[in-house]
Amino acid sequence: MAKVETITPDEHCIVTAAVAEAEQHTNGEIVTVIAGQSDDYRETPIYWAVAAMFLALACIAVFPEWFEQLLSTFTGGWEHVYTPGEYLTIIMLLLGIKFAAVRLILGWKPLRLALTPAAVKQMRVRARAINLFKVSAEKRTVGLTGVLIYLSMAEHRAEIVVDSAIAAKVSPDVWGEAMADMIVELKAGRAGEGMAAAVRDVGKVLAEHFPKTGDNPNELPDRLIEL
Repeated sequence: MAKVETITPDEHCIVTAAVAEAEQHTNGEIVTVIAGQSDDYRETPIYWAVAAMFLALACIAVFPEWFEQLLSTFTGGWEHVYTPGEYLTIIMLLLGIKFAAVRLILGWKPLRLALTPAAVKQMRVRARAINLFKVSAEKRTVGLTGVLIYLSMAEHRAEIVVDSAIAAKVSPDVWGEAMADMIVELKAGRAGEGMAAAVRDVGKVLAEHFPKTGDNPNELPDRLIEL
């Protein structure tokens, strides 16, 4: 997927226009949100640091002669018979250094994001989308027909969250086409076009199940929200 870091003013206009056009044919209300990143994943460095500690400890246990030779090299080649207390202290010190080093290295956000499991990123993006939906669209329309299209650029993941009236009529699988069309544009580095494509597809589904009636006001903002 092409790297996309910002959304241009023109892309904002493209998405806003797509939302306005889609809502001309449906009582549904579409909210679009683009976020740079859904979570900081602050626990990732700790998990990797602990894993590095256990790996180092396992190497010491499996290859004790190698570890003793390493100690001899660092002490200038002088032979020394370590007491159990000294030996344990050295091991604990080395494990502490390894833990701190790995955690410090993974303080760099791009590496931390890259080493976070895909399943964790998917769950965090979904959770952020649901939270934003509750704030921006859930139960904020008369017919309970709000839809949130959420894109998290750092994770390269998107979510569609719908209000209860829509969930009762539309299977989650139906939104697959909107996601697929969005991904095509995202891979080309066109986040705005991707969001607009998803809006158009979602609008078609909403128009089918919730056609426009004359007494339905525009209850949610059409503009693209960038976090």
